[in-house]
Parts: sequence; structure tokens; C-alpha cells
Amino acid sequence: MANLAIKRDAIRDGLRASLGVQGRASWSWRDLVTLCKPRVVAVMLVCTLVGMALATPTLPSPAAVLFGLTGIALAAGGAAAFNHVVDRRLDALMLRTSRRPLASQRMPTAVALAWATLLSVAGITLLLWQVNAVTAWLTLGALIGYALIYTAFLKRATSQNIVIGGVAGAAPPLLGWTAVTGQVGPEPLLLVLIIFAWTPPHFWALAIHKCDEYAKAGVPMLPVTHGEAFTRLQVWLYGWLTVAVTLLPFVIGMSGAPYLVGVTALNARFMFWNWKVWRGRDPRAPLAAFWFSIRYILGVFGVLLLDHYATGWAWG
Repeated sequence: MANLAIKRDAIRDGLRASLGVQGRASWSWRDLVTLCKPRVVAVMLVCTLVGMALATPTLPSPAAVLFGLTGIALAAGGAAAFNHVVDRRLDALMLRTSRRPLASQRMPTAVALAWATLLSVAGITLLLWQVNAVTAWLTLGALIGYALIYTAFLKRATSQNIVIGGVAGAAPPLLGWTAVTGQVGPEPLLLVLIIFAWTPPHFWALAIHKCDEYAKAGVPMLPVTHGEAFTRLQVWLYGWLTVAVTLLPFVIGMSGAPYLVGVTALNARFMFWNWKVWRGRDPRAPLAAFWFSIRYILGVFGVLLLDHYATGWAWG
């Protein structure tokens, strides 16, 4: 174990030297993992996997699943690392993010930038090599949309940053679909629409909870620019939009009765928390709604997957 630790430190110091970083770092491999936002990427991969499964009436190709998920995970991790680089000064001003590797200055920016580039190039290259060009270019577009257009511009430019930038974050099920089929169709775009509609109430609930921190950092999130009462109303209204969109798979025949029953139960709980946010009487409601919304979107895609195999439905 001691020899492994020495080798690990030597590799790390060599990387630092090649990047022109002097002195001994206090960062570790755990910080490299943190840069990738593994929890966020895990949720994305679940939605990607569901997109893969729904693209075929049988089980998707193991190769498409393995290489597709790996390539998308690498690219998503790279995009998250770029997000850390661009947001490092803002992160330092907010309690929620102040202990991140770059915000706390325990990792040099050059190391994070190299790591982000390595992951992104490896992910796109793997998708081009082992999956297909459609998935690779769509993944690259999502990466640029999140890491540059949203993080570097929209986040600081408009209170509608979450709505506009939500397109990039909604891409996973589409990427999963194209990894299996190599084609874009209306069905995966509907899956994208579900995540797109869900994103504002999901994130605005957190923004209400962290309103003071966003204001301090100068980020024009909706509760900062338009007030909490207006934002609470938007959470409520966008929640109903999400409910309507999640019913569309059943309406168009993409799913059956099992999905309808499951998504109705999920929507009831989802709107209960959105109602509590809208009412504004429970200060704990926004954060609770935020955490439930993560379980909610995983539940929606999980029910879609169960329905797909339970009913034996196949794409025409």
C-alpha cells in the first residue's frame, strides 16, 4: 500500500509539473471525482439507459449500452468539470459550493481544465469510434450547451437561464435512443420534453432555498430578480406543465396503463410538494421539493421502463 501511495503521489506531482504548477497540492483523486458531479451524472445515465431500452422492443445491444453509457458518462463528467472551472469564483461566494476543489483553491485551475478536456475528448472519441456519429455530435452539442452557453453566459445573463439552458440537460434520453438506433425521432424528443419541463420547478425550488446566496454571488436567478412569491408561483405552474407532458407518452400510445397508474401517483406527490412551495408557509418545503423532484424524475423514467417491458409494447 505504501508503494502504491508513493506512485500515486509521483504521478500527481508529475502532472502538476507538466502543467506548470509549483509546490505540493492538497488535492486528491477524490477531488477529480467531485469535479465530475457523480450524483448528477448518475441521474443522467439512468435517463440515458431508459432511452436505450425504449428504443427497441427487446433488450438493447450490450455493446451499445456499454460504450454508449461510458462515452456519455465521460463527456458529462467533462462538462461538469468545465462547469467547476467557469464557476469557481461564484462557487467561492456560496456556502453550498464553497468547499468544491476549485472554489476552496485546493486544486489548481490548470489541473481541473486538463481533466475536463481529457474526459470530454475521451467521451466524444469513444462515441464516434464505438457507437455512432449522431450520438457523438449530439453529446458534443449538449456538452457545449451546458459548459459554455449555460454556465459561461446564460447563468449570468438572464433569470430564464434554467429554462433556456435546460435543453442541454434534457438530452440524456435522446442520446440513449440514438446510441441504439442512430436516428432522432419524435418519441425520444418527447422524453427530452419531459426533462425540459421538469427542470424549472426542480431547480427554482433550490433557488428559493438558496436565494440569499445567489443574490450575494450576483447570479440573476428568478427569486433574486423577480422575488420569491413570483418564483413560488412559477414552480406551481411549471409543475402542472410537467404533469401534462408526462401524460403524453400514454396519450400517443407510447406507453400503457401501468405507466399511467404509476405516473399519476408520482405526479400527485410531485404537485403536493409544489403546492407547499407555492403556499409559502413551510420554510422547509422548497428544499424538500427539490430533493423529491430528483426521485420523481427517476420514478417517471423507471415507470416508463417497467411499462415498456411489462406490456411488450414495441415501436412501429
